[in-house]
Amino acid sequence: MQYGTSDFRKGLKVQIDGEPYLMTECNFVKPGKGNALYKCRLRNLIRGSSLDRTYRGGETLESADVSETDCQFLYAQGDKFVFMENTTFEQYEMTKDQIDDAWKYLKDGMQCMATLYNDFPITINPPIHVELEITYCEPGVRGDTATNVSKPATVETGAEILVPAFVNLGDVIRIDTRTGEYVERVKK
Repeated sequence: MQYGTSDFRKGLKVQIDGEPYLMTECNFVKPGKGNALYKCRLRNLIRGSSLDRTYRGGETLESADVSETDCQFLYAQGDKFVFMENTTFEQYEMTKDQIDDAWKYLKDGMQCMATLYNDFPITINPPIHVELEITYCEPGVRGDTATNVSKPATVETGAEILVPAFVNLGDVIRIDTRTGEYVERVKK
């Protein structure tokens, strides 16, 4: 399948020189004279490197042969993370570099979305919102409520998240995995 420049948008998966790329940014530019231009930033889904390209109106790109499948996070062993596909029960092992910042939000048994290229996993997307317990944070200072004061807190996965001053040790918080930001405190 081919994508024309009118189909270009953020999140599009295309193939360039035989490798899959994710379009992370696409800006339309119409100079005063000549064809319209599409300035795109593409991230290699295998290596993680970025690439800037400019396309003229009417050019096409081939779609990447990627598919997405539901999987379950089983366990972490050092820098290796093991996932199991829900339908075939096939297990995939991925490194910390492959899953990028997703490791910060993974709990045993969590459902995720795996992106496969030629039936080989290249990235993992955790759910948009996850609930994690605070395992370490400094106590809030009394009287620091006039402004939005944040403090670092460590969650059960070992990741450090900025949280409001009123969040305490043992609280469960909801985190947006797209931005890595605190959303709300969850009542138990």
